[in-house]
Amino acid sequence: MKAVIGIRREDKNLWERRAPLTPDQVEFLIRAHGLEACVQPSEQRIFSDDAYRRAGAKLEEDISHCQTVLAIKEIPLHFYQERKTYLFFSHTIKGQAHNMPILKRMMAKRCQLIDYERIVDDQGSRLVLFGRHAGLAGMIETLVALGQRLAAEGIETPFTELRQPYQYADLKEAKAHLREIGKGIAAEGLPEAIVPCVIGILGYGNVAQGVQEILGCLPVEEVEPEGLSRLPRSSRVLYTVVFREEDTVEPIDPPSRFSLPDYFRNPERYRAGFSRHLPYLTVVVNAVYWEKRFPNLVRREDVATLYRQHKTPALRVIGDITCDVDGAVEITRKATTPGEPCFTYDVATDRIVDGIRALPGPVVMAVDNLPCEFSAESSRDFGLALLPFLPAIAMADFSGSFEAISLPEPIRKATVLHDGKLTPNFRYLEQYL
Repeated sequence: MKAVIGIRREDKNLWERRAPLTPDQVEFLIRAHGLEACVQPSEQRIFSDDAYRRAGAKLEEDISHCQTVLAIKEIPLHFYQERKTYLFFSHTIKGQAHNMPILKRMMAKRCQLIDYERIVDDQGSRLVLFGRHAGLAGMIETLVALGQRLAAEGIETPFTELRQPYQYADLKEAKAHLREIGKGIAAEGLPEAIVPCVIGILGYGNVAQGVQEILGCLPVEEVEPEGLSRLPRSSRVLYTVVFREEDTVEPIDPPSRFSLPDYFRNPERYRAGFSRHLPYLTVVVNAVYWEKRFPNLVRREDVATLYRQHKTPALRVIGDITCDVDGAVEITRKATTPGEPCFTYDVATDRIVDGIRALPGPVVMAVDNLPCEFSAESSRDFGLALLPFLPAIAMADFSGSFEAISLPEPIRKATVLHDGKLTPNFRYLEQYL
């Protein structure tokens, strides 16, 4: 009997058009590994139903017979079947309260849960991810927000010509447009009112690499954090600065020195130290991994102080690509969608106002599913990374002990539940259940 993989239809919101596998990748699994594939029909998926049918997949509304089911976003509670295996971003591994019912239901149904976010190599680096595409789309959205915020203040810039990522045919077209805008900046310069234009990037991982890839289409010059106070007022270049952990936090005990291993082990010994950089930044892009045990990096009181001390501070936009509500960027009060990607934080009232306004406070871009704005490219890259693991997952025998299952090590590490029980690496989640 052939192993059958099911692909669930994404329905969390109208913007989610991604798929865990493209039609070409499904065809490869069928032909090279003898698997069967069933795909739930979808009118909004970036790849058509016919494309999957031509690839050899069956289009079926009911995929409950599939032993292994792939999805992107969280799967609703009614969907789970006894002892089946599910792969998706469960958003449970930080103990997120709103998704604990998912874990409870899967435990009751004795399911397997493999979370993409925990598929890592020996060094702990993620192997199956959308991070780069979040950075690509997020940086474009942030530049769009910058152009609109400045226009609301009466300052015209080339950034008003930019479109949101999903409004381009593909990433190639978006980059070509950015390069044209970049040529204009290099030739004619930016308005004096926003010079020097400085973009600060929190983080240096996959998301940040996508951010830098977009900024590379523009005339940029990278500087170090300690050089921010001495930047020349050049209008024909955008300055970029990458902030690492030692630039954003400091030991609570002043005689102590910053230690990255100690910070990861004992973050309670550290406090935010990013406020000293805020006066020099036009844009802050948040691309760091964050958990509740870490300090807030862009704090509400620091933003408020900045706007009280300066009538028109440099800071106009925060692109919160990581988008943890009340997280690294404390004024990220909610997640947004591509339909209305931004809100403005009003320091005078400590409230947020939907849309982009010329208020005393920065605009925040907080779209939480940015890769869906480049759905085709992000799905292809994601599927290519996932593909090598799928034959072993589909053909694995999960009926025995967890230790006896033949699985690639990265998949074993990512298995949150086996037969409805938390595996050793994830028993810490018991406290949240």
